[in-house]
Amino acid sequence: MSETHILVCLSSSPTNGKIIRVAAQMAKAYDGTLTALYVETPDYKVMSEENKARLRENTLLAEHLGATVETVYGSDIPFQIAEYARLSGATKIVMGRSNMRRKYIWSKPPLVERLINLAPDLDIHIIPDRDVSNYRIRKLYQADRLFRPDDMIKSLLLLMAATAVGGIFRYMNMSDSNIVMIYIICVLLTAAVTSRMLYSLVMSMVSVLAFNYFFTVPYFTLKAYSDDYPVTFLTMLLAAFITSTLAGRMKQQMAQASEAAYRTKILLETNQMIQQKSDRQEMVSVVAGQLMKLLRRDIIYYPVEKGQLQEAVIFFCENGEKNPKYGKEDYLTASEREVAEWVLRHNRHAGATTDVRNDARCLYLAIRTGDRAQGVIGIPISGEPLETFENSITLSILGECALALEKETALREREKSALLAKNEQLRANLLRSISHDLRTPLTSISGNAGVLLANPDGMDGENRKKLYANIYDDSLWLINLVENLLSVTKIEDGTVKLHKSTELIDEMIQEALQHVNLRKKDHKIILTPSEDFLLVKADARLIMQVISNIVDNAVKYTPPGSEIRISAFRQNGMVSVEIADNGNGISDEEKPQIFDRFYVAGHGVVDSRRSLGLGLSLCKSIITAHGGMIEVRDNKPRGAVFRFTLPEEEVTLRE
Repeated sequence: MSETHILVCLSSSPTNGKIIRVAAQMAKAYDGTLTALYVETPDYKVMSEENKARLRENTLLAEHLGATVETVYGSDIPFQIAEYARLSGATKIVMGRSNMRRKYIWSKPPLVERLINLAPDLDIHIIPDRDVSNYRIRKLYQADRLFRPDDMIKSLLLLMAATAVGGIFRYMNMSDSNIVMIYIICVLLTAAVTSRMLYSLVMSMVSVLAFNYFFTVPYFTLKAYSDDYPVTFLTMLLAAFITSTLAGRMKQQMAQASEAAYRTKILLETNQMIQQKSDRQEMVSVVAGQLMKLLRRDIIYYPVEKGQLQEAVIFFCENGEKNPKYGKEDYLTASEREVAEWVLRHNRHAGATTDVRNDARCLYLAIRTGDRAQGVIGIPISGEPLETFENSITLSILGECALALEKETALREREKSALLAKNEQLRANLLRSISHDLRTPLTSISGNAGVLLANPDGMDGENRKKLYANIYDDSLWLINLVENLLSVTKIEDGTVKLHKSTELIDEMIQEALQHVNLRKKDHKIILTPSEDFLLVKADARLIMQVISNIVDNAVKYTPPGSEIRISAFRQNGMVSVEIADNGNGISDEEKPQIFDRFYVAGHGVVDSRRSLGLGLSLCKSIITAHGGMIEVRDNKPRGAVFRFTLPEEEVTLRE
């Protein structure tokens, strides 16, 4: 079953609020979505302030009732509604209808009838809309009586210029058709340079009268003796009227197309700029910059963290045409913050120009996705409310911002969850290792110590020496384990400080071999001296721990009698140390994981072998902290080679 999508039409009608409430109730009953659509026509430019204020109230009412407000542009309202319904997938349309009827056969059908013809497959619900006739007449009367002096002057100048050119043509004995064309061009130019179509329509009639007065016999009268003149006058009037009408419509369409293109450009530019940012503050700065460019006003932004409103961030707009003269202290008053808090709690718009908390200086809008507010934006009003076009783009920009912030929040939470999961896995592995692997050396130590205590004199020297060696090996393993745990923790949380000094690499290797597990006597360890003095800048204690851990691993995982070769050499400005054995080697599947924490070669995770899998992980952390790298590869013909690098230190000797 498809979701119900209800489309309600917005207007400045006094009863439009009733229609919006009915549509909201229907959306709630059908458990569907609600969209409020406003078709902005050229008449909006000359709409009275009273009607504009009522339109804003109806728009805010639709938003408060959970509707998504959209604006389209065009002069054919039924066509725009039908097209939007088709493209958006609306299933029902709710609109009002007045009691007006067609008075003449040739008059245009009412809006509802035309919409039914254009969208026969949609359910159209008509709500009786009384008192609309008076409202429409009042609106048309107020619109028609607005005459702009500059447009009147332009029209008169064009008429005088056309008459002057016509006089020149008459002096040159040109035909009347050329003069008629001059007046038609005058009407066309009037439609292009004036703000309303009314001037070009009036000019169509005036041009006929001017042609009759100045260029027909008898001159300087409105009489015409020729029988052809009535046809000429009628043709001239029709041509001028059609030309002015088409030019006016084209001008309106160009203006609407320009607004739509600007809206698309702003939204596309905002989306691209936001996508390039990864930080919340950078995203908000982009959105504030776009809003300041669009509205030419200051922008106040309240971040939201854990459901609480944070301190406001103010973006001041320089040279803003509509920017009120407010300072920082005016925006940060207790009453202004109280309105922003209200917006956050109710997830609705409030403040100036609204019916909620309308004593505020700013209009506050929630940056929201669903029922979750990502922040609150404040826009200073100061008696100049947002136009419908500005309001539409503002809401679209805030929608883009809300999606970007929601995505960033989800990414942060996902990373946090992944980190928690990783830490939990590490904790589980550590507990498993401690509970399983530490039991073996501790049991061995306590068992051997118990045997020695129970029978100190009944045991020969050889057996007693073995017990002592076992106790020593187990305690040494425990000491190394604790040191590795502490070192890994300190290095990865950044608390360890490297005490670097200039050291000879061969000396560090020899010192490290003194601390290798006693089982090294079962293996042959060969140290190849360097051909040159190789100096490095490093923390000697940590580098010796790296060497000791790698050699211990080689001793542990290779059979008795195996060879372990250690060498150091210079390569590409770095000092490389290689520790190679001829044991069984490491499989290609295990090489990528060999430096992971709690990973033990041949066993995946720690098992009954006495190893927590921390040694090589610690080695990687130490070498990385020194600016080097560590890797493992196969030894030919068999075995494994561990290689790590350290930055070479050059010492200048002065004689």
